[in-house]
Amino acid sequence: MKIGIVQLKPLKGDIEGNLNKHLKFIDAALEKQPDLLMFPELSMTGYEPELAKDLANNSNDNRLIPLQEISDKYNIILCVGIPTRNNDELFISMIIFRPNKERVTYSKQYLYPTEKGIFTAGHTPYIISYDEENRIAPAICYELSNIEHIDYARKMNATVYMASVLNSVNGVDADIEKLSKIASTNQMTTFMSNYIGESGGYECAGKSSIWNSKGELIAQFDDKTEGILIYDTQTEAIDSITKLFV
Repeated sequence: MKIGIVQLKPLKGDIEGNLNKHLKFIDAALEKQPDLLMFPELSMTGYEPELAKDLANNSNDNRLIPLQEISDKYNIILCVGIPTRNNDELFISMIIFRPNKERVTYSKQYLYPTEKGIFTAGHTPYIISYDEENRIAPAICYELSNIEHIDYARKMNATVYMASVLNSVNGVDADIEKLSKIASTNQMTTFMSNYIGESGGYECAGKSSIWNSKGELIAQFDDKTEGILIYDTQTEAIDSITKLFV
């Protein structure tokens, strides 16, 4: 299975602008024929909790139709972040577009303390079952620090752990250490997709990374580059795409 992660600089609160960026990244990635491509936490809006109430929608938002069309046409799973709403409740969500299937909304189950006054915790765990050998556990940022989230992934026989994050320069090194340990302890290939630039008042750290199932770091971006890392879990080949985003 070929799995890609995106590192990008978000446009604050601009769903249409961020969608256009997503489409450019996806178009560039398609040349390498990935089976799955994941974007950072709340990638369609940037990590902007104070704007979430006005920006929140759901997986049926018509603006997201191009993503489903690409998923169907190119047989690719796309994981993008957006705040969602259910009545008066707001969620930090990942919309998962699957080829010719209904979209899945996975909402962050374990909230960071500062998020609890704005968002509601999700209550439905989820595993992306690609095939018998590739089962992907999606994680949204702070979830990677919660042992219950990791235990669920292991109990569900996940082979891949994918963290979609906003990670600041002050927190990234600790999370990199945690993710390496998650990989080695649970024998899961592990990914982290992060922002660069500024979002939600944080200076974002970049360093989007991939670890093999031994916990060894096998690919990592710097803190300034927008781009895509793609890893083939069978051949262990790495592709890096950056030139289109300079």
